[in-house]
Amino acid sequence: MSLNIKIENFEGPFDVLLHLIKKNKMNIYDIKICQITEQYLKYLSDMRKMDLNLTSEFIVIAASLIEIKSKTLLPERNSDKNDGGEGEDEDPRKELVDKLLQYKKFKAAAESLKKRQYSTGRIYGKKPEVIESKKEDISKFLKGVTLWDMYEKYTGLMKKYESRFNDKNVLDKRIPRDKFKLEDKVVYIKNVVHEKKRVKFSTIVKNCSFKIEKITTFLALLELVKLKIIFVIQERNFSEIYIERTTEDEKQC
Repeated sequence: MSLNIKIENFEGPFDVLLHLIKKNKMNIYDIKICQITEQYLKYLSDMRKMDLNLTSEFIVIAASLIEIKSKTLLPERNSDKNDGGEGEDEDPRKELVDKLLQYKKFKAAAESLKKRQYSTGRIYGKKPEVIESKKEDISKFLKGVTLWDMYEKYTGLMKKYESRFNDKNVLDKRIPRDKFKLEDKVVYIKNVVHEKKRVKFSTIVKNCSFKIEKITTFLALLELVKLKIIFVIQERNFSEIYIERTTEDEKQC
């Protein structure tokens, strides 16, 4: 009875190692080097039984695995501080792990490019074409039009344009002078507070006839607070604002 041995077609030694790591459900950063080495050497032995030629790459990786396995079997050596050592020995698997990670990235990129190669044949682009611009003859629009006709058309358009802007709709380009000045309102509030000492803000703005006058009065109030001539009191939002003169202002009086 013959024994049939099936060997998968791997592209190289790193491909075999990745297959073994995946098969044994290992973490690539924590490879069980003894188990992987035994399985890898068994794979090479099976290749010899089938009379398959072993390349130097497979043999070099086998030698590297045996070397790493021998280092892991040795007891860990910690450097003595008095001996001036550089610390604990580096993990002997690190160099192998780095190479496996790099090989894994290139293999994934190669597979991605291979898929694109097959899908490229099913993509059809639009063939380039020359788009000719159609130039219209402007002379046909002016055919039979005299200079006098153009003049009458122009003057008619200008009259329509001017008729839209009568005296009521024309905007005044002059900038009017401010009727209510901030300085005047500052003096007005100071005089009121000096006479009554405590006054409501609603009483001050009650005599304002225009909205802009009320705004100017409020700005004057803020200016006096900033100069610490008066202070204001408001118990809650939207309640009455009381204005009082400060102690320093009373001394000046």
